[in-house]
Amino acid sequence: MMTMDDNPSLHAAPQAGMTSPALTGEQIATQAESMSRQLARVRTEIGRVILGQDRVVDLVLTSILAGGHALLVGAPGLGKTLLVTTLGRVMGMDARRVQFTPDLMPSDILGSEILDEDESGRRSFRFVAGPVFCQLLMADEINRASPRTQSALLQAMQEREVAIAGTNHRLPRPFHVLATQNPIEQEGTYPLPEAQLDRFLMQVTLDFPSADAERSMLLATTGTTTATAEPVLTAADVIQAQALVRALPVGEQVVDAIVRLVRAARPETTDDPTIREAVAWGPGPRAAQALMLATRARALLEGRLSPSIEDVAALAHPILVHRMALSFTARAENVRLPALVDTLVGRIG
Repeated sequence: MMTMDDNPSLHAAPQAGMTSPALTGEQIATQAESMSRQLARVRTEIGRVILGQDRVVDLVLTSILAGGHALLVGAPGLGKTLLVTTLGRVMGMDARRVQFTPDLMPSDILGSEILDEDESGRRSFRFVAGPVFCQLLMADEINRASPRTQSALLQAMQEREVAIAGTNHRLPRPFHVLATQNPIEQEGTYPLPEAQLDRFLMQVTLDFPSADAERSMLLATTGTTTATAEPVLTAADVIQAQALVRALPVGEQVVDAIVRLVRAARPETTDDPTIREAVAWGPGPRAAQALMLATRARALLEGRLSPSIEDVAALAHPILVHRMALSFTARAENVRLPALVDTLVGRIG
């Protein structure tokens, strides 16, 4: 059973806007133990369908538990669409998919008002919700849409609402976007600006599966039967898990490691001359917030009560790399951001 010491170095951040009394250490431990068992079942069910992508599944689950959105980057055929539909089924969320194309307009995803006429001939406007009004949205190949449409979606991601004809419409809870990008084809695309990439809690890179995983995939997907995943959670359970993540205690060493890592990655605040020369701009405060939440979520997913510095190191790449940009000189010298982040991670232990 999980236990919680009366350790002054452990603390849970207050939750803004919450009026319910704070959970005691014993209540946090009890709820965390129960939720960890459920999340273990979630991973098992997803693993029946998604083969050879355990790391990706864990990162996406971590992002959802932390209340954020994820950008999936990988070659075609690696199961990104199947991952989203399976996640929706197992976690009890309404999942939808939108294929982004250059001619896709903001109203195609947000919705619009149409003019209705009743039997008496009276006319009035009626709002027709777009596909963004769901709980888990797959924005497939988001970089193929125009900047105008990208911005409309990213605003919905940040504000959790859309404004149509002067009226605000709240999106369902929970609401998460899993966007995809194809790193192979870049012709005719509109790359997301760095400021908009910052809206994604993490960027997850999908690699090709191992030989054993690919063999299992062939046998599982080309026969007469197809594996299916069973529901484990409901949308209400997901909201409860996200609230629990924010209540988990965090050690002072972990907080210090997050602050040191993020500040060391910025050319304005780093002590590393390599970072000052190679990085044009580094991660902002949102990166530190993302690390704080994601490390808690990862701990809960792995059945632990509080995060460790190992969690910070494991999440540094997916949270920091897409929030950093290299200088022109560094790009010319073939410097790689993941290598720079590795160097910084090695100093926080």
